[in-house]
Amino acid sequence: MISQFFVLSQRGDNIVFRDYRGEVQKGSAEIFFRKVKFWEDGDLQEAPPVFNVDGVNYFHVKVVGLLFVATTRVNVSPSLVLELLQRIARVIKDYLGILNEESIRKNFVLVYELLDEVIDFGYVQTTSTEMLKAYVFNEPLVIDAARLSPLGPASIFAQGSKRMPGIAVTKSVVATEPGGRRREEIFVDIIEKISITFSSSGYILTSEIDGTIQMKSYLSGNPEIRLALNDDLSIGRSQGAGAGYRSSSGSGTVVLDDCNFHESVRLESFDIDRTLSLIPPDGEFPVMNYRMTQEFRPPFRINALIEEAGLHKAEVILKVSAEFASSVTSNTIKVQMPLPKCTSRVSFELEPGAIGQTTDFKEANKRLEWSLKKIVGGFEHTLRAKLTFSQESHANITKESGPVSMTFTIPMYNASRLQVKYLQIAKKPAMHEPYRWVRYVTQANSYVARI
Repeated sequence: MISQFFVLSQRGDNIVFRDYRGEVQKGSAEIFFRKVKFWEDGDLQEAPPVFNVDGVNYFHVKVVGLLFVATTRVNVSPSLVLELLQRIARVIKDYLGILNEESIRKNFVLVYELLDEVIDFGYVQTTSTEMLKAYVFNEPLVIDAARLSPLGPASIFAQGSKRMPGIAVTKSVVATEPGGRRREEIFVDIIEKISITFSSSGYILTSEIDGTIQMKSYLSGNPEIRLALNDDLSIGRSQGAGAGYRSSSGSGTVVLDDCNFHESVRLESFDIDRTLSLIPPDGEFPVMNYRMTQEFRPPFRINALIEEAGLHKAEVILKVSAEFASSVTSNTIKVQMPLPKCTSRVSFELEPGAIGQTTDFKEANKRLEWSLKKIVGGFEHTLRAKLTFSQESHANITKESGPVSMTFTIPMYNASRLQVKYLQIAKKPAMHEPYRWVRYVTQANSYVARI
């Protein structure tokens, strides 16, 4: 049971506010933002997704820089509320095409209409875009996609394929296009988030891939779709996972530890030929979620070294190597490394001819940051940093430093080698030849190297 729902910008501005039951004080949005911004509780640097203040439970998720928040005074399942917030964000994105502060403000009437249909007096009714179409009649006012950030979520895939239409991922599922005709197209996105921990000598200690196959359909008439995956796909570690590893370019068994499917997916032929059949509902939805701990080739190798260079001084050498093909380019890379507490000054030395790289020393939390605009596969980049200490360090500087963490996005690349072999659409009379887009992206979830 939800008492309030609201959406805040990163500055704390209240974009949307809906009070369903009147049980929580009106200033809850300000209380929440102040608590999140100045969070102080133990070792946590950020506020957890669920916390309690003066008897009010606050639940929040962060989606493309916006905070989606729900409050309640009753004891409800945190997983339920967090999933609800994610689904509300997805429904709003389905209707508006682009999810950001400007699009919500421009379509506030439509957004409030959606919220009133999704939740009634605090009780969830539906989060299905398809079902909401029967009750929501406002047309969205679409904002100009050309004004989006070139590295924003809507443009991740466009960088990996020159044939990708620029507005492909920013269309509303309900808006009428100029001329009254709807462009028949469907998007299938294989999105993987990698977690890896390297030892100080470069060996992989833990590795895991959390993946999802997302689908967004703009097909009229709800035709049946057949989605074929790798023939050599195995589910469950007991089916020979240990001997399945091959290089990313060769063949070999793809072994998933476990997976689950959307309720619309039919699995009659999945065990025979790894084909999924479904009639896609309107909007964006996960066809399949999967997890993999089988050994795989990491996209990046990180080498880090710190050693004393005289009294009150030390030197850090960071090296990042791209292990993927030269036809693939990673973007928005950031490398971070905590430094000894007595570090007072850091001077950086980039490699000759370095372009699109920036460095920074965050003195407040003694952290080194190295940002790279892009890394082409097969290339290696090095950073040298000279540290100056405010006093003689009696502790082991290696133990006081690190671990090195890294974030990145790699369009048109997937580490698991799970592939969509074909996407078959059952055509209906008077249906134009649909466009099919199959896209891959890999992101870092927790990419860490010990020193």
